[in-house]
This record gives sequence, structure tokens and C-alpha cells, in this order.
Amino acid sequence: MSVNLEQAAHAFNNIFAELSPVCRLLKVAEYFSSEVVFTTSFGIEDQMITHLIATEKLPFRIVTLDTGRFFPETYTLWQHTEEKYSLRIKAYYPNEQALETLIADQGINGFYYSPQMRKNCCAVRKVEPLNRALKNAAAWITGLRRGQSEKRKNLDSIILDKKCALLKINPLYDFTRDQIITFTGTHGVPVNILHAAGFLSIGCAPCTRSIRPGEDERAGRWWWETGSAKECGLHIRADKNSDTAVLQHRIADA
Repeated sequence: MSVNLEQAAHAFNNIFAELSPVCRLLKVAEYFSSEVVFTTSFGIEDQMITHLIATEKLPFRIVTLDTGRFFPETYTLWQHTEEKYSLRIKAYYPNEQALETLIADQGINGFYYSPQMRKNCCAVRKVEPLNRALKNAAAWITGLRRGQSEKRKNLDSIILDKKCALLKINPLYDFTRDQIITFTGTHGVPVNILHAAGFLSIGCAPCTRSIRPGEDERAGRWWWETGSAKECGLHIRADKNSDTAVLQHRIADA
């Protein structure tokens, strides 16, 4: 049955506020008959979502975008997560030729030189692999929250993502970090040990530092940049006037 994406997004946003995160995920599993993809970067939000998916045995595909520049602690957590929940997290890697071209052009750490060079790196290491990970997916689950930064304070539970041609679902959109810490502690969910050292938002090792008192959770990401949005390109919404025909086709069987 064909689904009107805008109507679906509106319907989900109307009911999600009254549901717990696990019930939100259950509702997604009930609604979509085609593929749903959850992308994890192994942050505390993503670990909570992985726990819910695994314990409820939900039919979602869990993937990660391995940039090749993760902290060693992140790779250790990846291993522990797979072992605890008896699952395999599928990794998507940068295109080899594109990565070689990027490094030949910018150098191994060229992202420090300008915001555009940093975005070039993110495009190769994250955005292009994400496009492959979401191919043929009807919905995309993320760990985005309103409290993560000023830019995300008006985040909706469901976003009509025209850039990726699907619905982006944020089951923890209205949760605080303290609520997630309580949940992961109570349920024995493995989390990155770097969180305890002040790394609240963890990305690539060269691009992440611990935050200082009073800073928002994402202040440690690309900290050397000034006057630019703290985003890598994965969660930039497409223009509202973009063509929706492709979107309708992508989830026609949902």
C-alpha cells in the first residue's frame, strides 16, 4: 500500500509524545513492512536503542559507519555490544578510491585547515557510506535528541527526510541525557568509557575532545571551528521544496 510520507510523519509525531521509547520502536516495527535501518555510532543514546532493539528482537538492521578514525575505546565497545546482545553490527566503510583521493589532496589531517576540508572528509568517510547503508530502506532510526545542542532543540520525533528519501525516526528525541544514563545504568547497557572522561558526544578521535563546564553536549566536536554548525552532513535536512516523487516511490510498499 502506498504511503504518503508527509501524512505518515504527521501521524507519528502526534502519537510518539505519549509513548515510551520501546513502544515507539514497537510501533515502527508494526507500521513498516519494508526495511528499517538503525545507524549507531556507539554513543550512549545509540547504546540504549541497541538494547531495546535487541531485547525486543525487533526486525531492524543495525549498522555503523566506520570512518577508520574511531577511538580505540569505541572499537572495544563495538565488540562488547555484539557479544552482550549476540548480534552483528554491519559496518560500512569509505569508498577506497574516494578516500585515497581525499588524503592525496588534503593530507591525512587536512580537516583541521578549513571547514570545507573538514566537510570533504565527512562526506567521504560518513555521508557516502550512509547513502549505501540506507539504500532501499523505508525508515532510518537515529539517536538524535533535542538536548544535544541548540541546533537540535526543536527536533521532531519523525522527520520527512527528503535528502535520503525516507522517514527519519528519533525515538529518544525528548529524552534528557540524565534519563538515558539512568536507563543504561539500571539495565546494564555497555557504554563508552570515554563518557566518564567528559566526552559526551564521541565521533572520530582527531575531531573530538572532552567538553568544558557550561558547554553543550556537542561542543567537543570539531572544536577548532568557529561560526559553523556542529554537523557532519548526516543530519542536514533537505530543502522543503525538493521533489517528493522519489520519496513516494521509495516506500510505496511500506
